[in-house]
Amino acid sequence: MIGLFKRQAKAAPSDTSALGTATLALRMGPGGTVPKGCIGVVADKGGHTRRVAENTCIVLADIENAFCFHPGPYGVDLLPFAAAPELGLHLSFAVDGPDPRVAQQRFDLYLASEAGDVVGLDGFSAAIEAALQQELALGHLALPPCTTLDEWNAFRGGFNQLLYTRFGISVDDCMPVDLGERVDYAAQLLARAVGVPEVPAPQPVPMTAAAPFDAHASDAKALRRLFLELPCVMHGLRMAVLPPGQALFRQHMALLQRLDSVSLSVNTMPALALSAPREALAAERQLARTRHSLRASAALDDAWALLARLGLAADADLAPLFDDADRIIANLEHACAGRRVALLESEPA
Repeated sequence: MIGLFKRQAKAAPSDTSALGTATLALRMGPGGTVPKGCIGVVADKGGHTRRVAENTCIVLADIENAFCFHPGPYGVDLLPFAAAPELGLHLSFAVDGPDPRVAQQRFDLYLASEAGDVVGLDGFSAAIEAALQQELALGHLALPPCTTLDEWNAFRGGFNQLLYTRFGISVDDCMPVDLGERVDYAAQLLARAVGVPEVPAPQPVPMTAAAPFDAHASDAKALRRLFLELPCVMHGLRMAVLPPGQALFRQHMALLQRLDSVSLSVNTMPALALSAPREALAAERQLARTRHSLRASAALDDAWALLARLGLAADADLAPLFDDADRIIANLEHACAGRRVALLESEPA
């Protein structure tokens, strides 16, 4: 009986001094207190989240983790085109405020599915930059030379929607900047010539060996993202507003059914290290399985970007967007099927 009233052990206080500057969010232990000006997020293993107000003690169940984030604002410089490092964008953003229309805030889902112990501003801005470069490379966003005001407004609208849908952040301001003075072209060319990572700063930085690839951790993170985010992607696709007519409706229903099958496949994925119960899987096959799960995670990023474009689409844009959704779901199906296969020689082509 006494055990029923056992108090939760208080963890050592986390260092929250960098929140709002170099750090967006960090993991909190049970018994910690949400700092002033910050917001707590508690997530369980199923991805369900709840928010905790500032100056509140965090109480966790056994299946829950807690995070604390500062809404910002933050400022970062982005490179929209990797081949033109002197052309930059200065982005000011903040974590989006609570939207009463949704059951779960998008940034809370990001913390539950993707965040590690610390979400640093540098790593988060790199993810934003990668999403921006991907959309520009695919032609889904356009930022041509000598951009007109209408072209810039169209770009800003699409970029804002992308960041809101993918990360749950709102853009305060976005302006072109010249990064030419910060770019060391000689260091970049030398790095490309000798095949080592580029050094962006003019000061020499000691080179360290790259961390070894952890197949188990990478596979687990990718599968967790798929497990938690695919139902949200399905919900977003289901909420698409269709014009009158049966053709798009049937295509829409078929896409949702295929996504549901992919979600079921993810929920029943075999363990990375096993080919059968109590039967170990060869190390090279484990690496192959991890590659498939990472490809599925990349297709998931494409799906979020598609939802952003759906949020701004007119009726005439839906047919090509559904065709793109067919491609993305096919990639998810192929990657998940490859992840389930136990033997290399029987992998799908």
